[in-house]
Amino acid sequence: MRLKPLTTCLLALVIMTSAGCGFHLQGSYSIPKELKVLSLQTQDEYSELSRLVSERLRLHNIRVQPVSQDLPRLTLIKDSLERSTLSLYNTGNVAEYELIYHVDFSVALPNKEAQKFTAEIRRDYQDDPRTALAKSREMNLLVKEMRAQAADYVIQTLASIEVN
Repeated sequence: MRLKPLTTCLLALVIMTSAGCGFHLQGSYSIPKELKVLSLQTQDEYSELSRLVSERLRLHNIRVQPVSQDLPRLTLIKDSLERSTLSLYNTGNVAEYELIYHVDFSVALPNKEAQKFTAEIRRDYQDDPRTALAKSREMNLLVKEMRAQAADYVIQTLASIEVN
């Protein structure tokens, strides 16, 4: 019988402690109200990265409007994927690659200069010529995951911008 009040007190203590230290669930960011309506500019609005960023903006209740001088502007400048060799087999074939996904973007507040940011995500990828089809599919999944992580980074950056 005395265990229930003790459990309630411990639960309340854990909740207050985690709220006081700034703990947030992964993916839940506090976007400044000045950035709740913005415009999104990109070279290719149908690219995978543009689609993912638009989806993340929608999930965080950020409305995307056409470009205007009065609105903050998120610009996806460039994204690229590089692949470098990390190791080789005895035969000289590549055994392991490093994939580097690079995204340049900027955020411009009304009547202020744009702030430029870079996201760089790296993953190791082991290659096996005997299973080329499976490895090709694995690489595509890795790149997709890297793009999703870059889109999350864009939203995280929006949450960290000082608007004053």
